[in-house]
Amino acid sequence: MPPRNKNFTGRDGLLTRLRNGIVDQDTAAVVPHALHGLGGVGKTQMAIEYAHRFRENYDLVWWIPADQPGLVRATLAQLAPRLGVPGPTTTGIEDSSNAVLEALRRGDPYSRWLLIFDNADEPADLQEVMPQGPGHVLITSRNHTWESVVDTVAVDVFPRAESMEFFKKRMRRAISDEDADRLSEALGDLPLALEQAAALQTETGMLAREYLRLLEERTSRLLSEGRPTEYPHSMTAAWELSVAKLKEYLPEAMELLRTCAFFGPEPIPRAVFYPVKGPIRQGTTTLLADPIRLGKAIGRLGKYALVRIEAEANEHRTLQVHRLIQALLREELDPAVQEEIREEVHSLLIGAAPQDPADTANWPRYEALLPHIRPAKVEESTRSDVRDFALNVLTYLSASGNHQALDQHLEIFLERWTADSGERDLHVLRAQRIRGNLLRELGQFQAAFDVDKGTLATMRDELGEAHPDVLILLNGIGADLRAQGEFGEAREHDEDSVRLHRQVLGEQDLLTFRAINNLALDLALMSEYQRSRDLLKEALTRAQAEGQALNRVTLLNLWTGLGRAVRQCGDYQEACDVGTEALGYGREYFDADHPRILLAQKELAIALMRAGDREEALELAEDTHARYMRVYGLDSPWTLAAATCLANALRANGQPEKAFDLARDTARRYPGVYGPDHPYNHGCASNVALLYRVLGQPKEARELNEKALKGVESKLSRGHHYALSIAVNLASDYAALDDLDQACALGLDTYRRLTELLGENHPTTLAAAANLSVDLIRAGETEEGQRLSSATMERYHRTLGEEHPDTIVAGEGRHLDWDFDPPPV
Repeated sequence: MPPRNKNFTGRDGLLTRLRNGIVDQDTAAVVPHALHGLGGVGKTQMAIEYAHRFRENYDLVWWIPADQPGLVRATLAQLAPRLGVPGPTTTGIEDSSNAVLEALRRGDPYSRWLLIFDNADEPADLQEVMPQGPGHVLITSRNHTWESVVDTVAVDVFPRAESMEFFKKRMRRAISDEDADRLSEALGDLPLALEQAAALQTETGMLAREYLRLLEERTSRLLSEGRPTEYPHSMTAAWELSVAKLKEYLPEAMELLRTCAFFGPEPIPRAVFYPVKGPIRQGTTTLLADPIRLGKAIGRLGKYALVRIEAEANEHRTLQVHRLIQALLREELDPAVQEEIREEVHSLLIGAAPQDPADTANWPRYEALLPHIRPAKVEESTRSDVRDFALNVLTYLSASGNHQALDQHLEIFLERWTADSGERDLHVLRAQRIRGNLLRELGQFQAAFDVDKGTLATMRDELGEAHPDVLILLNGIGADLRAQGEFGEAREHDEDSVRLHRQVLGEQDLLTFRAINNLALDLALMSEYQRSRDLLKEALTRAQAEGQALNRVTLLNLWTGLGRAVRQCGDYQEACDVGTEALGYGREYFDADHPRILLAQKELAIALMRAGDREEALELAEDTHARYMRVYGLDSPWTLAAATCLANALRANGQPEKAFDLARDTARRYPGVYGPDHPYNHGCASNVALLYRVLGQPKEARELNEKALKGVESKLSRGHHYALSIAVNLASDYAALDDLDQACALGLDTYRRLTELLGENHPTTLAAAANLSVDLIRAGETEEGQRLSSATMERYHRTLGEEHPDTIVAGEGRHLDWDFDPPPV
């Protein structure tokens, strides 16, 4: 909350009316209330006073600047730590703000809350972020359309008595009723104009009659010049008087104020005003180079009530200029001077921005600068350094997960830059690359691929094959191909990408490690598990040797990927060991809801389940799925993968009914994310089929598995691990239906293919062999079946051990089931 205004005056009737309207609402749902009125009448100050006056009625009050709708979610997300939900540094702004809205709706942990949306424009802008639940919402706006949407309290200029009371409270010396009345009359009782007048008289010692004489001269001139009617003449005249005195006493403070007019109306970080490179007017350069003079200028602006100076909770000071004063300052300048100052603001923004926008430690600084990007018209600049800064802002928005603001800024930057510089401009291409990443994060895989493919072709034409920008984009293309189910094409693409990365950047570059991680994913998706394992083991060893020089997220990705590859090779206990180490490393540096932590946790849950630690696996899978649900929502590909893991863990722990419901719901959602023909859809369908058989419906299981096997074969091949895993289950379906001929034929073919693909000791091969031995014995091939059973049990004892659940099931002559867990793309 902004601090309480010690000079707040009057408005008791309006505040009482507002309070009665809020507390008398009949419904448990939120009924927003709005303070509506013209600029300068004190709507914001009333909202601040309401929050402080009635603070004992609330456990939580949160202030949200709402003039830029795309930034509202960022402010909501900052509330997350107070509500015990994931913050924006771990889950991204959009997901974090959704978690905040849900916590407010539930009233957990606070049911008595107040949210204030200051200076909202269109009601539609806040539709998706207006909280529901037991709390209260207060809006301030100049837009009269709110009157037809919410309960509105109109705020007008002061009644004369309150104007006079304000002067007596605000001015440090005594003022007569007559002078207070004359001043109020001349200033139209407009609170902002009264504040300007009182500040100027207090600081300069000017008498009321002198101020009135000068004000009359200014007002007459303004009226004769026909100044725009959207600004009250009294306000304009009062402002010009303050400016005239400021120029007289400290002219450089006036130049600083003009600079502030080209920022946004939200708080400007004090840290912006330091010597920087780039176009800066000479007077500003001199002022910024003298901290004593600069401090004096800022102090004088505050004393004249032209700037509000505040210290935030973290002790970082900010300057804030009323939007009406900003508009008046800009209006008095020639277009050429406006452009000159705007260039200066761009230089100051660049100087205040940290170098690495993906580093979470730098996000608060970017968040503070973000409200000033649009007002400063950053998109209009053709300077290379300004556009680099704009791209860093986009990278910050992407890394923090603020998809709404990212989409809005991307659209603006791309439209203007393309119009000014053409589609082949490097900054345009870099923004298009970020757009492709955004589309992929939103699950729009085909659209992402189309954008990335077109951007890559142009980048190659403009920059050549080996340019770093081209190499960065190559990784995105590989992800697009995997998301489309084109695993073989993705592997070929990423093999070329790794070769180029090594050739251009070397083995130890961050981008090279990322490319290797992507290639390892491709190899595993093509059943080349051992090669994936070897590649990741080598990369992780080199990455760990780099220590702090390597990005921790990349290191955790490699570590988690290695654990997955070890598991896919069939070494379950080793996979648990590697996965535990990876998760432990990640927890040292990241929040429990960080996406990389959740991925590491899910992979460890799968490894534990495969190793036979089923209860621990279920506990971990339930926690992971719950976190994914809260952070990403129900239909995210990441949540669906976690749901698949949980369903498998439920089945392994003897809860097939719950597993079936979750698996079937998940399988229904998968085509909406990946499209109808993706191998993951068929793999998840096979999980549902497996549960049909477990629940005593083998016919439904067979039909669904036959369809799933055909789908995987058409996309990959019959010799792919996914297809062979489904075939293991389908053979069990045939056996359950007493079709032993088909069961034995399919089982024998699958066993031979798995032996060739994964080796005779791989757990999938052992499951196929154990099932086949049972079916052979039932079909009358007793000798062959017993011989295969004996050899299989020997390998089970040697690889998984006598106490492993799979060893026990095989030894009892029961069929083993093989479920599917989709890896990340």
